[in-house]
Amino acid sequence: MPGVKNVRCVIAILACCVASWTLAQAQDEKSAANGSELEHATETVKNITAASPDKGVPKQVLEGAKCVAVIPKLIKGAFIVGGEHGTGVATCRTPEGNWSGPAPFSVSGVSWGPQIGGKSTDLMMFIMNEEGMNGLMKGHVKLGADVSAAAGPVGRSASADAGYKAGILTYSSSKGAFIGASLNGAELQQDHKATKEWYGDDVAFGDILKGKTPMPKIAAARDFVNAVQNAKETAQMH
Repeated sequence: MPGVKNVRCVIAILACCVASWTLAQAQDEKSAANGSELEHATETVKNITAASPDKGVPKQVLEGAKCVAVIPKLIKGAFIVGGEHGTGVATCRTPEGNWSGPAPFSVSGVSWGPQIGGKSTDLMMFIMNEEGMNGLMKGHVKLGADVSAAAGPVGRSASADAGYKAGILTYSSSKGAFIGASLNGAELQQDHKATKEWYGDDVAFGDILKGKTPMPKIAAARDFVNAVQNAKETAQMH
C-alpha cells in the first residue's frame, strides 16, 4: 500500500540520519583522543588573525575574553528533528595571567520544526564575564539557560552594545571571515575520555581551566594555547 511504503521510506531515511549521526560522533571522539582535535582547533584560532578587521572578531572581544572555546567541526543534520554535535577544546586566563592547559569538551543540541539537510562548520566561543567563566568551569553548562549566550558582533565598527554583555559570544568561520552564530539550547560538557587521553587521568574540568593541572605532554596542546595567546596579542597591537 502507498501509505505503508511512505512510512517505510521515512523510517529508512531517519535510520540513515541516526547512523550518520552516530558515525560522526565516533569520528569526533577518535579525533579528540589522538590529538588532531587540538591541531584543528589551533588552525581555527589562527584564522582569526587572518580575517580582515572588517570581517573578523572585534579586538574588544579578543582582548576582553576570559576564556576561549573552539569547536573545529560542529556537525549539523536534520530531517524534521534537527541536531548538532561536535567536540572542542577550551582554555582560560589564569590568575597569574597565563592561559590554562586545553580542556576537552563535547557539545550537542536538538531542534524541532521543518528542516532537512546537513553541514559542518568551525565555531569559536568567547567567554566574556564571570558568569560565563564560572558556568564553563563546572564542566556541564546549557547555553542560553545556565549562561547567557549571543551571536557575536563582527568587525571593528561593531557596536559595544551588540551582545558584549552576554556571558558567551559565538562565531562561525566562513570563507575567511567570522560571522555571529547561535548555539542557544546546546549543552556543553567535559569530554572525560579525551581528558584521560591527554592528562593521564580524569581530572576536573575546572582544575584544568584554573591552571591547577600541568600542560599535557602533547606538542599540539602547547601550540593551541600559544595560538590563543598570539591572537590576543595581535588584537592589542591594532
